[in-house]
Amino acid sequence: MSDITFKHHDPNVMLELWHVTKRFGGLTAVGDVSFKIKKGEIYALIGPNGAGKTTIFNLITGVYALTEGRVIFDGTVIGQGDAIIKDDMRETDVKPFRKQPYDIMSRGMARTFQNIRLFKSETVYNNVLTACHAEADYNIFQSLWRLKVGPKWLTKYYYQEKALREKTEELLKIMGIWEQRDMIAVNLPYGQQRKLEIARALATDPKLLLLDEPAAGMNPEETLALMDLIREIRDRFDLTVLIIEHHMDLVMNVSDRIFVLNFGKPLAEGTPAEIQSNPEVIEAYLGKEDDGDGDA
Repeated sequence: MSDITFKHHDPNVMLELWHVTKRFGGLTAVGDVSFKIKKGEIYALIGPNGAGKTTIFNLITGVYALTEGRVIFDGTVIGQGDAIIKDDMRETDVKPFRKQPYDIMSRGMARTFQNIRLFKSETVYNNVLTACHAEADYNIFQSLWRLKVGPKWLTKYYYQEKALREKTEELLKIMGIWEQRDMIAVNLPYGQQRKLEIARALATDPKLLLLDEPAAGMNPEETLALMDLIREIRDRFDLTVLIIEHHMDLVMNVSDRIFVLNFGKPLAEGTPAEIQSNPEVIEAYLGKEDDGDGDA
């Protein structure tokens, strides 16, 4: 299907979810969720376990098809369900579609995963170099048989390879794992595996970076360093960042705005200060206080 340009797109918005719903059979995992992420923002998606956060990531990246609603990425509709809300009316004569994950990635979106996904038997260096090759304009067969092609192509190949290796080195140094470049990825400490996965995502030159629990498995010192790192990569690479995270210190200190989910439904949206003082958010995380009138 050809691209659908969103007519009412704000050029300052990188990602918009428009009345997004996802049902699995009779279970509504995500129900009528709408938000906009501005370009250059660090935007956090939080909520108790089972709130639907990773389902939203999978809808954004094309892993799941939408039941209803739209996902608009940088002005282009990349996913649409079989019904949308338009002008406060529910329209059902809508053709559903979704872009495939590889297509969405090629448009400038990259993600990490809750369960780390690396080439575990490859070196740290090769994990990032392989991702860098996504922007090369030659294929694996040309690479393997490069000695049988002409000198003009070989020169082009040489300079591209040189640039990709320089990019790999830069990313590993930014992430603080250059010294571990020759280690097999699975042998890295867990926190450094997280950094490697972020480096590999950055290698695809995204405009929007989705981080799924990047602080999972990190100690407090590593988490503090990760806060600074997320800000640095946002500024250095001119990125927009969307984070799922349970570590509230990281969320409150690094996010520009926060969206709270509860049982798949929108609960609140605002600045970190607004979210911290929101009684509905406090109740969702901590439970309602006993008023003392019950039996002992």
